Amino acid sequence: MLWILLAIVALLIVATFVLFRVHDLSHLDGQEWATNEVTPHPSHDEVITRIKEMGRASKGLKGKARLMALRKHLDSLGEDAVIESDVRPCLHPKGEWVIAPGADSKRRVLYIHGGAWTAGSPKSHRAVTNRFSRLANAAVFAVDYRLMPEHRFIDGIIDCREAYTWLLDHGPEGKAKAEFVVVAGDSAGGSHTLSLIAWLRDNGIRMPDAAIALSPSTDLTLTAPSNRDNIRTDLMLGPVFGGLSKIPLPVVWWGTLAAFRLSPTNPVASPLRGNLADLPPTLIHASTTEMLLDNAARYAAKAKAEGSPVELHTWQNMVHVWHMFTPLLPQAEEAFEDIAQFLKRVESGTA
Repeated sequence: MLWILLAIVALLIVATFVLFRVHDLSHLDGQEWATNEVTPHPSHDEVITRIKEMGRASKGLKGKARLMALRKHLDSLGEDAVIESDVRPCLHPKGEWVIAPGADSKRRVLYIHGGAWTAGSPKSHRAVTNRFSRLANAAVFAVDYRLMPEHRFIDGIIDCREAYTWLLDHGPEGKAKAEFVVVAGDSAGGSHTLSLIAWLRDNGIRMPDAAIALSPSTDLTLTAPSNRDNIRTDLMLGPVFGGLSKIPLPVVWWGTLAAFRLSPTNPVASPLRGNLADLPPTLIHASTTEMLLDNAARYAAKAKAEGSPVELHTWQNMVHVWHMFTPLLPQAEEAFEDIAQFLKRVESGTA
Protein backbone atom coordinates (compact mmCIF):
# COMPACT_ATOMS: atom_id res chain seq x y z
CA MET A 1 0.00 0.00 0.00
CA LEU A 2 2.81 2.44 0.90
CA TRP A 3 4.49 1.85 -2.45
CA ILE A 4 1.24 2.53 -4.25
CA LEU A 5 0.79 5.83 -2.38
CA LEU A 6 4.38 6.85 -3.11
CA ALA A 7 3.89 5.99 -6.78
CA ILE A 8 0.74 8.14 -6.92
CA VAL A 9 2.53 11.08 -5.27
CA ALA A 10 5.47 10.73 -7.66
CA LEU A 11 3.09 10.59 -10.61
CA LEU A 12 1.33 13.77 -9.45
CA ILE A 13 4.66 15.57 -9.05
CA VAL A 14 5.78 14.57 -12.53
CA ALA A 15 2.39 15.49 -13.99
CA THR A 16 2.57 18.91 -12.31
CA PHE A 17 5.93 19.76 -13.82
CA VAL A 18 5.01 18.39 -17.25
CA LEU A 19 1.57 20.01 -17.41
CA PHE A 20 2.31 23.46 -16.00
CA ARG A 21 5.95 24.13 -17.01
CA VAL A 22 6.20 27.21 -14.78
CA HIS A 23 9.34 29.03 -15.90
CA ASP A 24 11.16 31.21 -13.39
CA LEU A 25 10.63 34.90 -14.21
CA SER A 26 12.53 36.39 -11.27
CA HIS A 27 15.05 37.91 -13.68
CA LEU A 28 12.32 40.44 -14.55
CA ASP A 29 12.25 41.80 -10.99
CA GLY A 30 14.11 44.81 -9.63
CA GLN A 31 13.66 47.31 -12.45
CA GLU A 32 12.98 50.94 -11.61
CA TRP A 33 9.71 52.51 -12.75
CA ALA A 34 8.16 55.96 -12.47
CA THR A 35 6.58 56.28 -9.01
CA ASN A 36 4.19 59.00 -7.90
CA GLU A 37 4.66 60.03 -4.29
CA VAL A 38 1.45 60.33 -2.29
CA THR A 39 0.64 62.88 0.39
CA PRO A 40 -1.86 61.56 2.96
CA HIS A 41 -5.35 62.97 2.46
CA PRO A 42 -8.54 62.64 4.57
CA SER A 43 -10.26 60.94 1.63
CA HIS A 44 -7.96 57.93 2.11
CA ASP A 45 -9.79 57.09 5.36
CA GLU A 46 -13.15 57.25 3.60
CA VAL A 47 -11.89 54.92 0.87
CA ILE A 48 -10.76 52.42 3.50
CA THR A 49 -14.21 52.65 5.12
CA ARG A 50 -15.86 51.89 1.78
CA ILE A 51 -13.62 48.86 1.27
CA LYS A 52 -14.52 47.55 4.72
CA GLU A 53 -18.21 48.04 3.87
CA MET A 54 -17.63 45.82 0.86
CA GLY A 55 -16.40 43.07 3.15
CA ARG A 56 -19.28 43.54 5.58
CA ALA A 57 -21.81 43.26 2.76
CA SER A 58 -21.04 39.55 2.41
CA LYS A 59 -20.00 38.76 5.99
CA GLY A 60 -21.51 35.57 7.33
CA LEU A 61 -22.66 34.45 3.91
CA LYS A 62 -21.28 31.50 2.00
CA GLY A 63 -21.18 30.21 -1.53
CA LYS A 64 -23.56 31.72 -4.05
CA ALA A 65 -25.22 33.99 -1.46
CA ARG A 66 -21.84 35.56 -0.66
CA LEU A 67 -21.05 36.09 -4.34
CA MET A 68 -24.47 37.64 -5.02
CA ALA A 69 -24.04 40.04 -2.10
CA LEU A 70 -20.62 41.10 -3.39
CA ARG A 71 -21.98 41.66 -6.90
CA LYS A 72 -24.86 43.72 -5.55
CA HIS A 73 -22.51 45.86 -3.47
CA LEU A 74 -20.18 46.49 -6.39
CA ASP A 75 -23.08 47.54 -8.60
CA SER A 76 -24.24 49.94 -5.89
CA LEU A 77 -20.93 51.80 -6.24
CA GLY A 78 -21.83 52.61 -9.83
CA GLU A 79 -25.41 53.53 -8.95
CA ASP A 80 -24.12 56.07 -6.42
CA ALA A 81 -21.57 57.57 -8.83
CA VAL A 82 -22.32 61.09 -10.04
CA ILE A 83 -21.72 61.12 -13.78
CA GLU A 84 -22.58 63.50 -16.61
CA SER A 85 -22.35 60.91 -19.39
CA ASP A 86 -25.27 59.49 -21.32
CA VAL A 87 -25.63 55.76 -20.59
CA ARG A 88 -27.20 53.62 -23.32
CA PRO A 89 -27.73 49.86 -22.88
CA CYS A 90 -26.78 47.50 -25.69
CA LEU A 91 -28.00 43.92 -26.11
CA HIS A 92 -25.76 42.55 -28.90
CA PRO A 93 -23.03 42.53 -27.75
CA LYS A 94 -24.19 42.86 -24.17
CA GLY A 95 -22.96 45.98 -22.42
CA GLU A 96 -23.54 49.72 -22.32
CA TRP A 97 -22.35 52.86 -24.05
CA VAL A 98 -21.09 55.65 -21.80
CA ILE A 99 -20.86 58.92 -23.70
CA ALA A 100 -19.69 62.20 -22.18
CA PRO A 101 -21.25 65.42 -23.52
CA GLY A 102 -19.67 66.31 -26.86
CA ALA A 103 -17.66 63.06 -27.14
CA ASP A 104 -16.69 62.00 -30.66
CA SER A 105 -18.42 58.68 -31.40
CA LYS A 106 -15.81 57.79 -34.03
CA ARG A 107 -13.31 57.62 -31.18
CA ARG A 108 -14.06 54.52 -29.10
CA VAL A 109 -12.88 52.83 -25.92
CA LEU A 110 -13.65 49.21 -25.09
CA TYR A 111 -13.67 49.01 -21.30
CA ILE A 112 -13.38 45.62 -19.55
CA HIS A 113 -14.31 45.75 -15.86
CA GLY A 114 -12.58 43.92 -13.04
CA GLY A 115 -14.00 41.76 -10.27
CA ALA A 116 -11.88 38.58 -10.16
CA TRP A 117 -13.79 37.24 -13.21
CA THR A 118 -16.74 36.50 -10.89
CA ALA A 119 -18.16 39.94 -10.07
CA GLY A 120 -18.40 43.48 -11.39
CA SER A 121 -20.37 44.85 -14.32
CA PRO A 122 -20.56 47.93 -16.55
CA LYS A 123 -22.75 49.47 -13.85
CA SER A 124 -20.18 48.97 -11.07
CA HIS A 125 -17.50 50.82 -13.06
CA ARG A 126 -19.48 53.81 -14.34
CA ALA A 127 -17.30 56.28 -12.42
CA VAL A 128 -14.33 54.93 -14.39
CA THR A 129 -16.00 54.70 -17.79
CA ASN A 130 -17.43 58.20 -17.35
CA ARG A 131 -13.90 59.55 -16.82
CA PHE A 132 -12.54 57.58 -19.78
CA SER A 133 -15.16 59.06 -22.08
CA ARG A 134 -14.22 62.57 -21.00
CA LEU A 135 -10.44 62.21 -21.10
CA ALA A 136 -10.36 60.31 -24.40
CA ASN A 137 -13.14 62.40 -26.00
CA ALA A 138 -14.60 59.06 -27.01
CA ALA A 139 -17.67 56.85 -26.72
CA VAL A 140 -16.93 54.08 -24.21
CA PHE A 141 -18.41 50.62 -24.63
CA ALA A 142 -18.36 48.75 -21.33
CA VAL A 143 -18.72 45.08 -22.21
CA ASP A 144 -20.88 42.93 -19.92
CA TYR A 145 -18.88 39.74 -20.39
CA ARG A 146 -19.97 36.42 -18.95
CA LEU A 147 -18.72 35.71 -15.43
CA MET A 148 -17.57 32.63 -13.57
CA PRO A 149 -18.73 30.32 -12.09
CA GLU A 150 -22.00 30.34 -14.07
CA HIS A 151 -19.95 30.44 -17.25
CA ARG A 152 -16.52 29.24 -18.34
CA PHE A 153 -13.57 31.61 -18.11
CA ILE A 154 -13.13 31.34 -21.89
CA ASP A 155 -16.71 32.55 -22.42
CA GLY A 156 -15.74 35.93 -20.96
CA ILE A 157 -12.67 36.00 -23.19
CA ILE A 158 -14.85 35.32 -26.25
CA ASP A 159 -17.25 38.11 -25.27
CA CYS A 160 -14.39 40.62 -25.09
CA ARG A 161 -13.03 39.54 -28.47
CA GLU A 162 -16.43 39.82 -30.09
CA ALA A 163 -17.11 43.19 -28.49
CA TYR A 164 -13.83 44.58 -29.80
CA THR A 165 -14.30 43.40 -33.38
CA TRP A 166 -17.89 44.72 -33.32
CA LEU A 167 -16.69 48.06 -31.94
CA LEU A 168 -14.42 48.60 -34.93
CA ASP A 169 -17.47 48.94 -37.18
CA HIS A 170 -20.24 50.04 -34.81
CA GLY A 171 -20.72 53.12 -32.69
CA PRO A 172 -23.54 54.27 -30.39
CA GLU A 173 -25.53 55.53 -33.41
CA GLY A 174 -25.14 52.37 -35.46
CA LYS A 175 -22.75 51.11 -38.10
CA ALA A 176 -19.75 53.41 -38.51
CA LYS A 177 -16.00 52.84 -38.74
CA ALA A 178 -13.89 53.71 -35.71
CA GLU A 179 -11.11 56.24 -36.30
CA PHE A 180 -9.34 55.89 -32.93
CA VAL A 181 -9.64 52.86 -30.64
CA VAL A 182 -8.44 52.16 -27.11
CA VAL A 183 -8.81 48.97 -25.05
CA ALA A 184 -8.74 49.42 -21.28
CA GLY A 185 -9.54 47.39 -18.19
CA ASP A 186 -8.80 46.96 -14.50
CA SER A 187 -7.67 43.97 -12.44
CA ALA A 188 -9.26 40.88 -14.05
CA GLY A 189 -10.38 43.18 -16.86
CA GLY A 190 -6.77 44.32 -17.17
CA SER A 191 -5.82 40.69 -17.74
CA HIS A 192 -8.50 40.40 -20.43
CA THR A 193 -7.17 43.62 -21.99
CA LEU A 194 -3.60 42.32 -22.25
CA SER A 195 -4.79 38.92 -23.46
CA LEU A 196 -6.97 40.60 -26.10
CA ILE A 197 -4.23 42.70 -27.70
CA ALA A 198 -2.03 39.62 -28.11
CA TRP A 199 -4.93 37.73 -29.72
CA LEU A 200 -5.58 40.61 -32.11
CA ARG A 201 -1.92 40.61 -33.17
CA ASP A 202 -1.90 36.85 -33.70
CA ASN A 203 -5.07 36.95 -35.80
CA GLY A 204 -4.21 39.93 -37.99
CA ILE A 205 -7.09 42.06 -36.69
CA ARG A 206 -6.71 45.81 -36.48
CA MET A 207 -4.87 46.62 -33.29
CA PRO A 208 -6.09 49.35 -30.95
CA ASP A 209 -4.19 52.61 -31.04
CA ALA A 210 -3.46 52.13 -27.34
CA ALA A 211 -4.10 49.78 -24.42
CA ILE A 212 -4.45 50.67 -20.74
CA ALA A 213 -4.36 48.18 -17.85
CA LEU A 214 -5.12 49.32 -14.29
CA SER A 215 -3.73 47.07 -11.54
CA PRO A 216 -3.87 44.10 -13.92
CA SER A 217 -3.60 40.42 -13.16
CA THR A 218 -0.99 39.06 -15.57
CA ASP A 219 0.09 35.72 -14.11
CA LEU A 220 -2.12 33.14 -12.40
CA THR A 221 0.85 31.07 -11.23
CA LEU A 222 1.15 33.48 -8.25
CA THR A 223 4.94 33.19 -8.30
CA ALA A 224 5.65 36.96 -8.14
CA PRO A 225 6.98 38.13 -4.71
CA SER A 226 4.30 40.79 -4.15
CA ASN A 227 1.60 38.10 -4.21
CA ARG A 228 2.94 37.20 -0.75
CA ASP A 229 4.84 40.27 0.42
CA ASN A 230 1.95 42.72 -0.03
CA ILE A 231 -0.86 40.68 1.50
CA ARG A 232 -1.01 42.82 4.64
CA THR A 233 -0.80 46.13 2.78
CA ASP A 234 -3.39 45.28 0.13
CA LEU A 235 -6.63 46.21 1.88
CA MET A 236 -8.83 45.01 -0.96
CA LEU A 237 -7.25 41.78 -2.23
CA GLY A 238 -5.34 40.74 0.90
CA PRO A 239 -8.37 39.66 2.99
CA VAL A 240 -9.87 37.75 0.04
CA PHE A 241 -6.85 36.09 -1.58
CA GLY A 242 -4.16 36.26 1.08
CA GLY A 243 -5.02 32.78 2.29
CA LEU A 244 -3.74 31.32 -0.98
CA SER A 245 -0.20 32.02 0.24
CA LYS A 246 -0.61 29.22 2.79
CA ILE A 247 -1.42 26.66 0.09
CA PRO A 248 1.46 25.01 -1.83
CA LEU A 249 1.68 26.52 -5.30
CA PRO A 250 1.26 23.20 -7.17
CA VAL A 251 -2.05 22.72 -5.35
CA VAL A 252 -3.09 26.27 -6.35
CA TRP A 253 -2.19 25.49 -9.97
CA TRP A 254 -4.35 22.37 -10.01
CA GLY A 255 -7.19 24.36 -8.44
CA THR A 256 -6.81 27.06 -11.09
CA LEU A 257 -6.91 24.43 -13.82
CA ALA A 258 -10.13 23.02 -12.37
CA ALA A 259 -11.81 26.44 -11.99
CA PHE A 260 -10.63 28.10 -15.21
CA ARG A 261 -10.38 24.96 -17.38
CA LEU A 262 -7.07 26.42 -18.52
CA SER A 263 -3.55 25.96 -17.22
CA PRO A 264 -2.37 28.94 -15.14
CA THR A 265 0.55 29.17 -17.58
CA ASN A 266 -1.75 29.60 -20.60
CA PRO A 267 -1.21 33.13 -22.00
CA VAL A 268 -4.97 33.54 -22.42
CA ALA A 269 -5.26 33.59 -18.62
CA SER A 270 -1.71 34.74 -17.85
CA PRO A 271 -0.66 37.28 -20.52
CA LEU A 272 2.80 37.58 -18.98
CA ARG A 273 3.53 34.01 -20.10
CA GLY A 274 2.93 34.74 -23.79
CA ASN A 275 4.64 36.53 -26.67
CA LEU A 276 4.76 40.25 -25.85
CA ALA A 277 6.35 41.54 -29.05
CA ASP A 278 4.64 43.86 -31.55
CA LEU A 279 2.00 45.16 -29.17
CA PRO A 280 0.44 48.65 -29.29
CA PRO A 281 1.52 51.45 -26.90
CA THR A 282 0.42 50.25 -23.48
CA LEU A 283 0.11 52.06 -20.15
CA ILE A 284 -0.04 50.13 -16.89
CA HIS A 285 -0.89 51.56 -13.46
CA ALA A 286 -0.21 49.80 -10.16
CA SER A 287 0.15 50.59 -6.46
CA THR A 288 3.35 49.90 -4.55
CA THR A 289 1.36 48.18 -1.81
CA GLU A 290 -0.94 45.91 -3.80
CA MET A 291 -0.51 42.19 -4.32
CA LEU A 292 -0.49 42.55 -8.11
CA LEU A 293 2.40 45.05 -8.20
CA ASP A 294 4.95 42.52 -9.48
CA ASN A 295 2.42 41.13 -11.97
CA ALA A 296 2.39 44.58 -13.55
CA ALA A 297 6.14 45.13 -13.23
CA ARG A 298 7.08 41.77 -14.73
CA TYR A 299 4.72 42.26 -17.66
CA ALA A 300 6.13 45.73 -18.37
CA ALA A 301 9.73 44.50 -18.14
CA LYS A 302 9.12 41.52 -20.43
CA ALA A 303 7.13 43.52 -22.99
CA LYS A 304 9.80 46.22 -23.06
CA ALA A 305 12.54 43.61 -23.52
CA GLU A 306 10.62 42.15 -26.46
CA GLY A 307 10.36 45.56 -28.12
CA SER A 308 6.83 46.70 -27.27
CA PRO A 309 6.23 50.30 -26.10
CA VAL A 310 4.96 49.71 -22.57
CA GLU A 311 5.00 52.15 -19.64
CA LEU A 312 4.44 51.31 -15.98
CA HIS A 313 3.52 54.12 -13.59
CA THR A 314 3.09 53.35 -9.90
CA TRP A 315 1.54 55.25 -6.98
CA GLN A 316 2.56 54.87 -3.35
CA ASN A 317 0.22 53.22 -0.86
CA MET A 318 -2.91 53.20 -3.01
CA VAL A 319 -5.62 50.56 -2.81
CA HIS A 320 -6.10 48.11 -5.66
CA VAL A 321 -7.71 49.97 -8.62
CA TRP A 322 -7.92 53.25 -6.71
CA HIS A 323 -9.27 54.78 -9.92
CA MET A 324 -12.76 53.60 -8.89
CA PHE A 325 -12.76 56.16 -6.10
CA THR A 326 -12.86 59.17 -8.38
CA PRO A 327 -13.46 62.05 -7.71
CA LEU A 328 -13.17 61.42 -3.96
CA LEU A 329 -9.51 60.39 -4.08
CA PRO A 330 -7.04 63.01 -5.40
CA GLN A 331 -4.71 60.26 -6.64
CA ALA A 332 -7.52 58.84 -8.76
CA GLU A 333 -7.77 62.20 -10.51
CA GLU A 334 -3.97 62.23 -10.91
CA ALA A 335 -4.13 58.78 -12.46
CA PHE A 336 -6.77 59.82 -14.99
CA GLU A 337 -4.74 62.89 -15.92
CA ASP A 338 -1.77 60.57 -16.44
CA ILE A 339 -3.93 58.46 -18.79
CA ALA A 340 -4.99 61.58 -20.68
CA GLN A 341 -1.36 62.62 -21.15
CA PHE A 342 -0.47 59.11 -22.33
CA LEU A 343 -3.20 59.19 -24.97
CA LYS A 344 -1.94 62.59 -26.16
CA ARG A 345 1.53 61.08 -26.59
CA VAL A 346 0.01 58.16 -28.49
CA GLU A 347 -1.76 60.49 -30.90
CA SER A 348 1.33 62.65 -31.39
CA GLY A 349 3.44 59.56 -32.07
CA THR A 350 5.73 60.04 -29.06
CA ALA A 351 4.45 57.19 -26.84
